[in-house]
Amino acid sequence: HRTKMSLEVEAKDVVRLVLQYLKESNLPRTYETLSEETGISMNTVESVDSFVTEITNGNWDSVIQTCQTLKLPDKKLMDLYEQIVIELIELRELGAARTLLRQTDPMTLLKEQQPDRYLLLENLLSRHFFDPREAYPEGSNKDKRRAAIAQALSSEVTVVPPSRLLALVGQALKWQQHAGLLPAGTSIDVFRGKTATREDEDEKYPTRSSKTIKVKNSHFECAIFSPDGQYLVTGSVDGFIEVWNFVTGKIRKDLKYQQQDEFMLMDKAVLCLAFSKDGDMLASGSQSGQAMVWKIANGRCLRKFDVAHSQGITSIQFNKDNSQLITSSFDTTIRIHGLKSGKTLKEFSGHTSFVNCAIFSQDGHKVISASSDGSIKVWNTKTTECLKTFRPSMLASAQDVTITSVQLHPRNLEQFIVCNKSNSICIMNMQGQIVKTFTHGIKDNADFCACLVSPRGEWLYCASENKKLYCFNTTSGDMVHALEGHERDIIGLSQHPHQNLVATYSEDGMLKIWRP
Repeated sequence: HRTKMSLEVEAKDVVRLVLQYLKESNLPRTYETLSEETGISMNTVESVDSFVTEITNGNWDSVIQTCQTLKLPDKKLMDLYEQIVIELIELRELGAARTLLRQTDPMTLLKEQQPDRYLLLENLLSRHFFDPREAYPEGSNKDKRRAAIAQALSSEVTVVPPSRLLALVGQALKWQQHAGLLPAGTSIDVFRGKTATREDEDEKYPTRSSKTIKVKNSHFECAIFSPDGQYLVTGSVDGFIEVWNFVTGKIRKDLKYQQQDEFMLMDKAVLCLAFSKDGDMLASGSQSGQAMVWKIANGRCLRKFDVAHSQGITSIQFNKDNSQLITSSFDTTIRIHGLKSGKTLKEFSGHTSFVNCAIFSQDGHKVISASSDGSIKVWNTKTTECLKTFRPSMLASAQDVTITSVQLHPRNLEQFIVCNKSNSICIMNMQGQIVKTFTHGIKDNADFCACLVSPRGEWLYCASENKKLYCFNTTSGDMVHALEGHERDIIGLSQHPHQNLVATYSEDGMLKIWRP
């Protein structure tokens, strides 16, 4: 039986770390304010031996400077300042002695609490000569007094290694990288605890494979990056939902449930995944028609729809405020489910074959769906009424061509990108007009099976039946690159939200990460 050690960090220690940082950064006013407001002081010196030596040698300027950053008992401060005044009188530095005696807090306190002792100092100051017998009680002298003060003050201070705050942060980051929480070799946004990214990083298309994730006796049916770019989550044919470190290609062990080999799991193959906008929740749809919502931080199921559909769920998406899910299915319907009630709220009927994809419009007032019956339908979200039906007539043949997906164009949210089982992909507007077409020009055995637009809409990535990944420039429509993707059919692809990374996954059991 293992006992779990829990580390408790005292709030006072955190303040002390910040105080040390402020002191080392030469921010005295901020230091004093924080110390005063919290009532906490560091009471640290660079070296106790040096501090003691300064006192025994009578280097009072340095001693006073050190003591100003320390919280010391009044009695010990009065002893210190009394000794300094006596020594200044001996040196006939009467002006300095007078200032110290009459204008410092410890001496004011001495006057209030021990007036006789204070008066002795005033008398010493007014004499024309210095008599050590008057200054020191019997059996004492200057060196003994210094030694006694040094011993008293040294017990109040400690030595701390320099830059503790930065050292601890550095160690924590190393541990997080070791645990797979942060990708190694990247700059880190310490405050957010994430990989620091240049949001304005130019969008570039991938040209090479940087990492491969392989699963045995299974394959991924879906994969998705989290909105903050921290996680890559996959859904497998055996029902497992796994969270990966896409830099190392390993399962993320910083998530406690995965470290203990407890994974998110569905009853049948996981066909689709979606994150909530804040990245806290993950929705999944299975081949049996079951939909589930998970908390990614602890792997717990928050909501379960056992019969979201009568057949497999092909796509899933959260609405804007994360209160509802929209799902499409092989059962030819689209449905909206309430996360609070756990019930199916709406059904959209009208397609005559599998619905492969359903998404909300930007404002959420409409639903756009794509089906194997060859049509795209636009629906009223509120009434479930079908407003428009489009058939992209890009092929000369009369047969209905399966439409695999629709997705909003990041550059123009009134347009959407249509992927169908042909050698062309198009951009369409809400009136059903084809705005632009992309094709690789290959006639046989090279139909597109999946496509994806980059986050800022500059590139279009298309997976083909010939196991290749094609990249198009969305502005010019030109094909700019083709990658030899996988040995078997590519199932789908996913794009990192702000890094130039694309993931492709295939029936060969591999997921590949591509980068420029």
